[in-house]
Amino acid sequence: MKKAKLVWEDAEDIALLLIEQFPDVDPLTVRFTDLHKWVTQLEGFSDDPKRSNEARLEAIQMAWYEEWQENH
Repeated sequence: MKKAKLVWEDAEDIALLLIEQFPDVDPLTVRFTDLHKWVTQLEGFSDDPKRSNEARLEAIQMAWYEEWQENH
């Protein structure tokens, strides 16, 4: 599952890519600084890294956590 251009608002799509890359990581243990870095390094991510904020990172983390819970 790859989207041509990911932006910060694509929390669910980003979460799916994160669960693929980090299947054994509990998303609630990830610091926002690390999450920011991981998201900006995803293939297809094309948004401005400076457009990130706590609410966007939290939305991504919660979407990732929901996916992670289904697998654990």
